[in-house]
Amino acid sequence: MRYDLVIFDNDGVLVDSESLSNTILAGYLTELGHPTSYEESIRDYMGSAMHRIHELVLERTGRRLPEDFDDVFHGRVFEAFERELRPVTGVTEVLEKLDADGVPYCVGSSGSHERIRVGHRKTGLERWFPAGRVFSAQDVGRGKPAPDLFLHAARQMGVVPQRCVVVEDSPLGVQAAVAAGMDVYGFTAMTSAEKLTEAGSTVLFGQMADLPELLR
Repeated sequence: MRYDLVIFDNDGVLVDSESLSNTILAGYLTELGHPTSYEESIRDYMGSAMHRIHELVLERTGRRLPEDFDDVFHGRVFEAFERELRPVTGVTEVLEKLDADGVPYCVGSSGSHERIRVGHRKTGLERWFPAGRVFSAQDVGRGKPAPDLFLHAARQMGVVPQRCVVVEDSPLGVQAAVAAGMDVYGFTAMTSAEKLTEAGSTVLFGQMADLPELLR
């Protein structure tokens, strides 16, 4: 393998959660008087940490979201996860292959540690991601598109940024990886190749099963 560490985004890359969470987010924002379609939620918030949602709503409307917004939103998301969440097709085989080849990997997610744990428990991915391999925007001061999260993950895993590759499905995540000085592979299952390329990804793929060969 050409890399010493593979950093996976979580939502949309490991767990098939983006459609669920953005449907809920759009509905909740609309309920609070900030009309938002599913497509707008994907465009504006996919891949972002919670603080960015608060910042964008305040910037656009001059109104702050309720203090319990995060708790209510996550409660609804976790209920949906329990009913419907699945791993991304092919990702368990990819993780098995990386383990067999002795390639270190971890997760670097804009989601909270609780959200990551709930999703991994529901999908059975927790066996591959013990606590020492899970990094959240909660661990750093700024979420994506800032590079802080990916740089933190690399430091904790003992690998220099130039030897890391990030697997991302959102423009914000791609921008963060580029800013961190890491290679980034854009997963096009939910985001167009054009948008990921514009954000800085030079390697694109649409099927998770293709990833191991691309990493060689």
